[in-house]
Amino acid sequence: MAVVVVAVAAVVAVRVASGGREGTPAQDRPGPILLVPGYGGARDALSTLADRLRRAGRDARVLTLPGDGTGDLNAQVRVLADAAEATGAPSVDVIGYSAGGVVARLWVGGDGARLVRRVVTLGSPLHGTEIAAAGGVLAPGACPVACRQLSPGSALLDGIGDPAGVPWLSLWTEDDQTVVPPDSARLPGAVNVSLQQICPDAVVSHSQLPTDPLVTGIVLEALDDQPLTAPAASDCARLRAG
Repeated sequence: MAVVVVAVAAVVAVRVASGGREGTPAQDRPGPILLVPGYGGARDALSTLADRLRRAGRDARVLTLPGDGTGDLNAQVRVLADAAEATGAPSVDVIGYSAGGVVARLWVGGDGARLVRRVVTLGSPLHGTEIAAAGGVLAPGACPVACRQLSPGSALLDGIGDPAGVPWLSLWTEDDQTVVPPDSARLPGAVNVSLQQICPDAVVSHSQLPTDPLVTGIVLEALDDQPLTAPAASDCARLRAG
């Protein structure tokens, strides 16, 4: 019995030291980064961020969403799941921009927790956006499946569980006029930060999130091999320079 106790303690110590969670990837061995576009599926802005991550030595890949990126978010989850498996890596990091963060949350809430090391979401309507709700009422013909799914209180959003144990940084900007209210990005159990908490003078729109220097600096640090922590106001200048 004493031998068994010692062995279990050793395993726990290794997991704590590496920052890993039981049955999931260790935190000190970053793998490829998968970037999930937002509603509409445009890849350009995330490609800029991916290029910066590559210059930092990371393997970063921007996903191509099915159709025009406005269809069923569950189909987009399958694209993310397939891409994660296709890397062949022990773990992946995920960056979800806008609705791409909802896709990441759906994946992690399903089978993704065994492969994901960390998640960063940028301006993601994790609890929906009033813009989608208004679109569904005022112009239902112009509000496709993903639009309806992003309406607050939708069956899809209400059915997602919290990402227990997954290191998750949710960033948003108070200037967001697409995700309304902006703090719909707030997620229980995540490190939740608005850009204005770090740099009070930051003026960043929703569309600027993937390319803003402050965001880029935060993402680079959030996906390194150190413990995930919330940036402070004292980090403003350094993160912008990064």
